[in-house]
Amino acid sequence: MDLHRAAQRAAQKITLGIVVSVATLLSFGAISKAQETIGTPGAPDARRVIQGLQIPAPPDQFGGRIERNAAQSTPFWPAQISPPKGAPNVLLILLDDAGYGTNSAFGGVIPTPTLDALAAGGLRYTNLHSTALCSPTRAALLTGRNHHSVGFGVVAEQATGYPGYNSLIPKDKATIARILTDNGYTTGMWGKNHNTPAFQVSQAGPFNQWPTGMGFDYFYGFNGGDTSQWQPGPLFRNTTPIYPYVGHPEYNLVTAMSDDAIEWINRVNTLAPDQPYFIYYAPGAVHAPHHPTEEWVDKISSMHLFDDGWNKLRETIFANQKRLGVIPQNAELTPWPADLIKKWDDLSTDEKKMFIRQADVYAAYLAYADHEIGRVIQAVKDSGEYDNTLIIFVTGDNGTSAEGGPDGTPNEIAVFNGVQVPVADQLKNFYEIWGTDKTYPHMSIGWSWAFDTPFKWTKQIAGYFGGTKQGTVVSWPKVISDTGGIRNQFAHVNDIAPTILEAIGIREPTVVDGVAQSPMEGTSLVYTFDKERADEPSHHRTQYFEMFGEYALYHEGWMAVTKVTRPPWDVLGPVNQDPANSEWELYDLSNDWTQARDVAAAHPDKLKELQDLFWQEAAKYQVLPLDATVAARIVTPRPSITAGRTDFVWNGPLTGTPNGDAPNVLNTSYTFNAAVEVPNGGGEGMLITQGGRFAGYGFYLKHGEPVFLWNLLGLQRERWEGTQALSPGKHQLQFDFKYDGLGAGTLAFNNLSGIGQGGTGTLKVDGEVVAEKRMEHTIPTILQFDENLDVGSDTGTPVDDADYQVPFAFTGKIDQITLKIERPQLTPADEEKLRAAIQVKKASE
Repeated sequence: MDLHRAAQRAAQKITLGIVVSVATLLSFGAISKAQETIGTPGAPDARRVIQGLQIPAPPDQFGGRIERNAAQSTPFWPAQISPPKGAPNVLLILLDDAGYGTNSAFGGVIPTPTLDALAAGGLRYTNLHSTALCSPTRAALLTGRNHHSVGFGVVAEQATGYPGYNSLIPKDKATIARILTDNGYTTGMWGKNHNTPAFQVSQAGPFNQWPTGMGFDYFYGFNGGDTSQWQPGPLFRNTTPIYPYVGHPEYNLVTAMSDDAIEWINRVNTLAPDQPYFIYYAPGAVHAPHHPTEEWVDKISSMHLFDDGWNKLRETIFANQKRLGVIPQNAELTPWPADLIKKWDDLSTDEKKMFIRQADVYAAYLAYADHEIGRVIQAVKDSGEYDNTLIIFVTGDNGTSAEGGPDGTPNEIAVFNGVQVPVADQLKNFYEIWGTDKTYPHMSIGWSWAFDTPFKWTKQIAGYFGGTKQGTVVSWPKVISDTGGIRNQFAHVNDIAPTILEAIGIREPTVVDGVAQSPMEGTSLVYTFDKERADEPSHHRTQYFEMFGEYALYHEGWMAVTKVTRPPWDVLGPVNQDPANSEWELYDLSNDWTQARDVAAAHPDKLKELQDLFWQEAAKYQVLPLDATVAARIVTPRPSITAGRTDFVWNGPLTGTPNGDAPNVLNTSYTFNAAVEVPNGGGEGMLITQGGRFAGYGFYLKHGEPVFLWNLLGLQRERWEGTQALSPGKHQLQFDFKYDGLGAGTLAFNNLSGIGQGGTGTLKVDGEVVAEKRMEHTIPTILQFDENLDVGSDTGTPVDDADYQVPFAFTGKIDQITLKIERPQLTPADEEKLRAAIQVKKASE
C-alpha cells in the first residue's frame, strides 16, 4: 500500500484549485498506459490497453509486410483488447423491493449472513438512494445517468411518448456493460431485466435494447417487472426462450440463476483466467410474487420474528440501527401513519395470523436469496479472485413495496386490477399454500411500512426515504482496508457506474458506435474507499427525484418534497391532474436524518431556492411533463408490433408472445375464429391462450369439447363450453364477446367507468350457438405479468388447473386462428359527460 499512501498524500495537495483523489490518481496511472501493447506487437498473444474514449476502438494498423507470396511476407495479428493491468472483477448485486430496514446488515431482523459478512469486510453506505421504482433505478444504475435522461421516468410497462418516459435508452448514453465489454471485460447478467421496452420483448425483436444488445455477452433471466420463481416467464438464455421448469416441480429461479452464474464463472475462469469479468446479478427477490422454498419458510417461521407485530418490529429495527451505527444516534423514528394503516393491537386474531404468515414468507424469500448470492460469492472465492473483486451490493431498487394493499393478497395481479381478497378468504383458501406456485402473493402494507424503518412511506414515493433509501455494501479486499467502516455521504444509484469506471481505471467514452456520448450524471464514490476520507463531504451535491407526479430535490443537506397525494397501494384511485402545483415540505437533513420534521414554514427562502432548482433540473433531465396517472399509463397505446392493428392471424402453433407485444382484448369487443382439423380418436389441447393461473383466457378442447374460459384473477372462472365432442374432420369454432362499456378512453378523463365492465360471450361450433352467457365484470387493466400469448400449446401455467396441465399441446391441426378487435370509441356526447363529471368533482372538492 506504499503507492496508495503516496498517491493519497499527493491527492491532498491542491493544484489549480482542484483536489485530486487517491483513486483518481491511481486511475490516471492506469489510463496513462493507454494503448500500450502487451507482448510482441503482431503476435497472436499480443494485447493492448485502449484509451477508451472511442468504442469500439479503432483497429490496429497492419504492422507486417505483404508481398506476392506468403513465404516472403510477415503476418501481423491485431492485438486483443485488455483492461488496465490489475483490473478487478466486478460483481454488482441488486435486490428488488427491499427497504432500508429489511436485512440484518442495516438493522432488520431478517437474517442475511452473506450481506453481513460483506459488510464486515467492506463498507456500509447509509445514504445511497434509488428512484423509488424498479425500471428507473435499474436504468440509472446501468447508465450512470438520471432515469428520465435515459427514458425511464417510470416502469417499462407504463411507457408514454415523451423522451423522459418512452423506455428507450438513447444511443448517446451507453451502459456500463457496453463500456466494459469494449475495454476487454467479459460480461454477464442474471435475473430481472426491466430495461427492455415492454413493446420490444417478442421474438420479432428488435434486440438492441435487450441485455445482449446493451453490452452483456450473456443473459440468463426474465424481461419485465416480476415473474413466478416456480414457473418463470418469459425466461431467456440470451434471446432464446427456455422452459427449464417443465417436468421439474422442484425448480426455483432463485437457485437456478445462482447455479447458472456459478457455472459461467467457472467456465470463464477456465477458458480465460486472465480476463476480468463484470457480473450484474439481479434476482427477482423480494418483489412479489414471494416464492421461497418450503425449507426456507420453515426456517423463518420457526424463528417467530414477527409474532409481536409491525409496530414492535419498527421499534426493534430502530434500536438495531442505532446499535449498528447505520442511523445517527439523534435520529427520530417517524410516526406510525394510524390514519392509513391499523396498529397491530387493533387487529383481529385472524388478521394477525394471516399477516404473520405473509411476513414469514417474505422474510424467507429474502433469506433464501441472500443464501444463493452467498453461493455465487463463494464461487468467486474458490477461484482465488475474491481479493481483487469489487462487489457492490445494493439492497433494493426502491423501498419495500406496499402494492399488496391493507390486507395483502394471494394474487398481486388482483391488486393491480383493483380487487382485494378479504382476510377470511385468505385464511380459508390460501394460508397453507402461501408462497407456493398456487399463489402470486404480496404482504400487507403494515409490514411494508415497518421494513422501511425508520422512514416514512414506501416504494413509488420519490420524495421520502422510505421509497428511496437503499442500504449498500461495497467490498474490495485488495483496496478497502477500513473493514466494517460506515459511509454517510449522500449518493444515488447513478453514482455506481462512474464508481466502477474509476475503480478500474477506465475513462468514460466520448464516442460509441460513432455517436457522441453525453457525460454520466452520477459522481464516483471511489474517494470514500479511503478511511482518511470517511467523513469528506459528499461529491454528489444535488439530486432531483420524481415518480408518478410526486417529486423532490436534494441539495447540500436540504430536501424539498411535494406531499403525497395518492397512497401507493391505491393503483386505481383518482389521480392528481395538476401535479405541477403540489404542496411542498422542507427538511433539514443535517439535523433531521429521517425527515421527521417539516421546517418549510421556518425557512421559506430555502424552500423557494430548492423549488426553483428543481424546475431547472426537471427541464435539464427530461422530467417534464409531469404525469400522476397509474392505470392510464398501463393501458396507453405503444409502438409495439400490434400497434394500430385490429385483425390478427395465426397459421399454426406459435408460443411465447409476451403481453407487451400481444393483442389486448381487455375493455373491448372481440371475435376469435379457429379453423381446426380434429384427428381420428378425438381432439384435445390448447388453441389459443393468454395469461395463466392468476389471470387470463383460454380457448381449447377438453375431452373433445370446445371451451372458452376467462380466469378472473384466480378468484372466479367463467366458462362457455360445448355439450359434445367434435367429430373427426374440419371444424369452425368461434368465440364472440360484445363488451358493454365505453372502453379505456374514459381514463383520459380521470374516469374508470369505461373499464372492467361486463359483456356477453357466445360460443359457436360450425355456425351453431352451443353456449351463450353474460359476464358481469371483466379484467380492467392487466393480465398476468409473466405469461405469454400461446397458440397450439400453453407455456407457463394453466388458466384452469382442473382442466389441464401445460403444455397441453393440441392433438389436431390448426389451419388458422383469427382475432378481430372492435374497440369502443367515445362519442362527442360521451366526452361531454366525462368533462362534466370532472367539473362536478372539482366543485365538490
